[in-house]
Amino acid sequence: MTQVAVIHAAFEETPNTVAFVEVGDRTGDEALEYAYRWTNNVMGSWSIKKEYLGDHENGDYNEDVTVMAPLHVDENGQEWGHRSTSMGDMMLLDGVKYKVAAFGFEELV
Repeated sequence: MTQVAVIHAAFEETPNTVAFVEVGDRTGDEALEYAYRWTNNVMGSWSIKKEYLGDHENGDYNEDVTVMAPLHVDENGQEWGHRSTSMGDMMLLDGVKYKVAAFGFEELV
């Protein structure tokens, strides 16, 4: 199986690998789009690895995503998930690094 490493760098002082996403047989842009989708908070939290958040289904839960960076826990013990993958973040696929662009992905050389 192929993996995409998701690296948050857009808003951080130093790049941080936050996830590995199993993309199955997907290749190229299809693999990158799959990793992008499943590291975005659309209907829940991609990084809080629970099928349910309270009494609501976590629509962003995906077993293909392995969270690599620890989650933030505030002073009240509340666990907070990672932000969505954004323009300026990076992905590594088959040894090639890509930057998330306004539309699609740009290969970094």
